[in-house]
Amino acid sequence: MSEQPVLKQSVGVPFTRIWSVGAARGDLTVPNDDIVGPIDSSDEWIRQRTGVITRMRASDSVTAVDLAEAASMEAIAKAGIDPSRIGAVIVSTISNPVQTPSLAALLAERVGANPAPAYDVSAACAGYTYGIAQADALIRAGAAEFVLVVGAEKLSDFAKPTDRTISFLLGDGAGAAIVGPAESPGIGASVWGSDGSKWETIGMDHTIAEGVEAGVFPTLRQEGQTVFRWAVWEMAKVAQRALEAAGVTADQLAAFIPHQANMRIIDEFAKQLKLPESVVIARDIATTGNTSAASIPLATHRLLAEHPELSGGLALQIGFGAGLVFGAQVVRLP
Repeated sequence: MSEQPVLKQSVGVPFTRIWSVGAARGDLTVPNDDIVGPIDSSDEWIRQRTGVITRMRASDSVTAVDLAEAASMEAIAKAGIDPSRIGAVIVSTISNPVQTPSLAALLAERVGANPAPAYDVSAACAGYTYGIAQADALIRAGAAEFVLVVGAEKLSDFAKPTDRTISFLLGDGAGAAIVGPAESPGIGASVWGSDGSKWETIGMDHTIAEGVEAGVFPTLRQEGQTVFRWAVWEMAKVAQRALEAAGVTADQLAAFIPHQANMRIIDEFAKQLKLPESVVIARDIATTGNTSAASIPLATHRLLAEHPELSGGLALQIGFGAGLVFGAQVVRLP
C-alpha cells in the first residue's frame, strides 16, 4: 500500500492589529427640518428620541462603491502598503444596488488589489465587526498578509420619506480598515452571533419580488421599541463578554465605539457597562446619522481625528442590527 501524501496547511502570524482607518461621508448635509414634513414630526422630537441633528447623504451620482473606494484609498495610504499586498477584500454592505457581482470585487479592482479574493458580508450594522473577526482569522491562518475591511452604505436609497420607524435616522458613508500582522495582540477575541427568532424586527418592508410586482422599491423599516430593548439589555451583555474574552476591564479602555444606532442606546450602554469618565465614547450619530455597517469605522475615524492621543489605546467596538446579528471585540486603535 502506497504511503499517503501529507497535506500542507497554511500557517500565519500569531498576532494581528488594525493598521489604519479611512472614511468617506455623503456629500450632502441633511438637517432634521428637511425631512420632518412627510413623517409629521419635528426637529425637537428627532433630537430627543435619537440624538440626530443632521445626517450625511450622498448625491444621486454617488454610489456605495464610490464611498468605499474613497475610504479604502485613505486607509491604504495611511497603512503605507502597496495594494498588491492585500490578500482579501471584505465589504459589509446592504446597499449594493445589484444582487451580483459583489461590491467587494469591484472595489478590489478600483483600489488595485486584484486578484485578491473579494466578497460581501450581509450582516448589516454588525458587518464591520464581522469583517474584523474574519480578517483576524485569515491573517493568523496564513491565508492573507493584509486584509481590507470595509463597511459601505448608501442607505438613502432605501429610506422611505414617510416612514417613522427608521428612515429619518439613515445616512450614507463608508469606513475602511487595513488589518495586518502585529508583534503583539491588537485584536481581541470576537464575540459574535445571531438571533434569527427576531428576523422580522429590522429589515425590508417587502421582498424584491413583491416590489417588482407592485412597482415599489423595498425600503427599510424596524420595530423601534423591540430593537431598543434588545440593544440595551442584550447587547450590553455581549459587550461585557467581549471585554472578558479580551482579558481587559472597562477602566482599561481608552474608547467605546458602539454602532451609531441611537444616542439613547449609546448612553444606556455606557451606564450598563459602568464606563469611567476616562473612556471616550463615540457619538458620530449626531451629525452623520445611522450608516449601518459603516458606522463603527466612521465613528473610529472621527474619534481619532478629534482625539489623536487615543492612538495605541484599547477600544471596545460592538455592532448590532438586522438579523438580528451582533459582533464585538476589543481592538488597539491605530
